[in-house]
Amino acid sequence: MKIILVTGGARSGKSAFALREASGTAGQKAYIATAEALDSEMRARIEGHRRERGPEWDTYEEPMDIAAVLRDIKDGYSAIVLDCLTLWLSNVMSATEAVEDSIREFTDELCRLRKGAGGTGVPLFIVSNEVGMGIVPDNETARRFRDLAGILNQEVAGIADAVYLVTSGIPLRIKP
Repeated sequence: MKIILVTGGARSGKSAFALREASGTAGQKAYIATAEALDSEMRARIEGHRRERGPEWDTYEEPMDIAAVLRDIKDGYSAIVLDCLTLWLSNVMSATEAVEDSIREFTDELCRLRKGAGGTGVPLFIVSNEVGMGIVPDNETARRFRDLAGILNQEVAGIADAVYLVTSGIPLRIKP
């Protein structure tokens, strides 16, 4: 599996870029959504995104065990988009104290997937917010989230074959 990390700020165009790149592959594609439809606005947002992707996309809604989903679907698609890693981290932080164990499980799975294909094959686009470019949060939980998100992004970037930073809808490849 070829792993591509796509990072940037909120509403920077990360997801659109990942979907556009993945759509360039022939065949059925998978979209792993970590968001949960907890209110009517989010339900409408999710449904709108699903319609935009079209019938060539299968959607897997998984807020927690994304490593298991990747293991299960890795051989069945021409491209996979995982959106979004920082929302997944927020879900994990809300559910367990063992956040570092969940991060390790996920990054270990990425290493297995990449090693299995030697950095070739099906592209896996991982979308993640860059949250460390603003002010220092004013509370412990927010600082912990920012720190863990930075660590997670660094670890995934280290595993990835390519890393893109998207700002104002413009992708910049920062890791060849």
